[in-house]
Amino acid sequence: MSEESKATHPSGPSHRSVEIGVAIGLILFALIVIAGSLQVGVTWAADGPRAGFFPFYCGLFVLVASCINLYNAIQDPGGGLFAEWGQLGQVVSVVIPAGIYVALVPSLGMYVASALLIAVFMKWIGKYGWLMVAAVPVPVMIATFLIFEKWFLVPLPKGPLEEFLGY
Repeated sequence: MSEESKATHPSGPSHRSVEIGVAIGLILFALIVIAGSLQVGVTWAADGPRAGFFPFYCGLFVLVASCINLYNAIQDPGGGLFAEWGQLGQVVSVVIPAGIYVALVPSLGMYVASALLIAVFMKWIGKYGWLMVAAVPVPVMIATFLIFEKWFLVPLPKGPLEEFLGY
């Protein structure tokens, strides 16, 4: 395929295939929720609803809606392009560091993990120089600490650095 042909016909997953994939994923999720709810009980007990009552009906609602979406997606003959591969790559370039951030919060704490995330985004996506990358995350985390811990009195997850500093 020539470069000109690629420019006029971008490639990527179709809207239909994404709709089908998301519907199947949500159907599986709903079935897991329903199964878990059935294990803990979905009936009404003497003191009120059992633990699985509300999740069961939410799972049932998601299951029915997802089955309708799956049916509609299968019936749709066209659908066009959902997104180009390059656009999806941009999404992944944000999702992967965010996932790593979430994984680091329990061990490093919110402040250190957030400072690292800000630094990574500034350098990798924002293309800032090292001086700016070194200058911004620490003051932002100090401001976050003051706002949440001191003013709002909302403790955020802490790691070894905060323990070392006595917080």
